[in-house]
Amino acid sequence: MRWWDIDPVLELEKDLFPEDAWSRGMFWSELAHARGPEATRRYLVAESADGRVVGYAGLAASGDLGDIQTIAVARGLQGTGLGARLLTELLRAATAFECHEVMLECRVDNIRAQKLYERFGFAPIGFRRGYYQPGNVDALVMRLTTESGSGSAAGSSSAQGTDIND
Repeated sequence: MRWWDIDPVLELEKDLFPEDAWSRGMFWSELAHARGPEATRRYLVAESADGRVVGYAGLAASGDLGDIQTIAVARGLQGTGLGARLLTELLRAATAFECHEVMLECRVDNIRAQKLYERFGFAPIGFRRGYYQPGNVDALVMRLTTESGSGSAAGSSSAQGTDIND
């Protein structure tokens, strides 16, 4: 993801997460840490064949801990494997950052996302009550721990028809 992707990402963000959409400033702040030798973030966009942004995802790394900040897929493409492709790329980034654990929060009412994360080996470890505001929706906290602390968090997936770009 680059700065010129922010406007189409915001459109998708507002469609998918109307109550708790990220702001332009939040995306700018994350992208400020995604380039250069001291980068601690990895943000991606998925584009359709005609160049439309149809998905995006982001990871923050700190020490040996990765945190999936966001994954979003356009409504018409949910269930096609695009979310799995984005997650795979984030886990590859976690491996590159030498993360031994990857964490995420997921709305308790987002069963589709929870099943995706479970397929990749994430396990529930707790809840954050009222995490998603202003709707006061709880978050399920999930964790993926790499085998033997190898730093390899990459999963595998297959989905066709979209390009994923950082």
